[in-house]
Amino acid sequence: MKKILLATSIFCYSALALAQTAKVSKVIDAETNFNKVVAAKGIKDAFLGVADPEGFVFKPSPVKMTSFYSSLQKQPGTAKQEPKFARISANGDLAFTAGPYTFQNGKSEDDKIYGDYVSVWRTDASNKLKLLIYLGIQHPEPVEKQLTDFKDSEAKTVKESADPFASKTIIINTDKTFNISLTKSEMAAYKEFLSPEGRYYFPGFEPMTGTDKILKFINNNAISISAETSGAGRSTSGDLAYSFGKATIKKGNMVNHYYYVRIWEIDAAHKWNILLEVFSPLEN
Repeated sequence: MKKILLATSIFCYSALALAQTAKVSKVIDAETNFNKVVAAKGIKDAFLGVADPEGFVFKPSPVKMTSFYSSLQKQPGTAKQEPKFARISANGDLAFTAGPYTFQNGKSEDDKIYGDYVSVWRTDASNKLKLLIYLGIQHPEPVEKQLTDFKDSEAKTVKESADPFASKTIIINTDKTFNISLTKSEMAAYKEFLSPEGRYYFPGFEPMTGTDKILKFINNNAISISAETSGAGRSTSGDLAYSFGKATIKKGNMVNHYYYVRIWEIDAAHKWNILLEVFSPLEN
């Protein structure tokens, strides 16, 4: 009887553990603390305080975050950013935030630079979120205020992989498949892979939200996109992932080169969808 009760208790505990999911407030708190350090100590100290050992920032090429900020005497200017879009994996080991920022290198309002940033966070050995990827786009002063879209993770029946390389391979292959689809039809590729909640960050433009607006932008600008995957990662709970690489975008006779970062989210049918895509110019 004791064995049965013990087995029942273990089963109930396991079921409870599976039901528990991370709260998005975990990554919002991490970013709030980061912004406080920016205000108190400056940009350099803030980044060094949260940088993942493997973290990188686009300047404009991706460089190791700790090396870049350690080499600076002091990062000039003041920066403010506000998360407006955020998600976290079911077990809380991977998350992202995105939102508007302003950067000012002088006292005049004319010195202000506007844009949007994207941050990818992952936990370290002590389960503390560290900044893994950081990049942003510039655009004119925003006309409309962004709506806040924070969502706690949802329990998904995704089997955790004990092999981290297998997890990464799944996302790399998905990213490559999307890139191949782009060469055949950009519109068809985005219709197939883009989440209905997807956001699109393109330099010079305010973020676009939703499939209709993103497809309209791609169609109206008559752009063609070719891309090559460089790397990827996935949460161990298997529900949130990221990928990055290089992209060439053509519009008429104009050809521009970019780095891209994509955030992927798995749906109820176990299909990976693009929740966010951001392009960063390869050249200054």
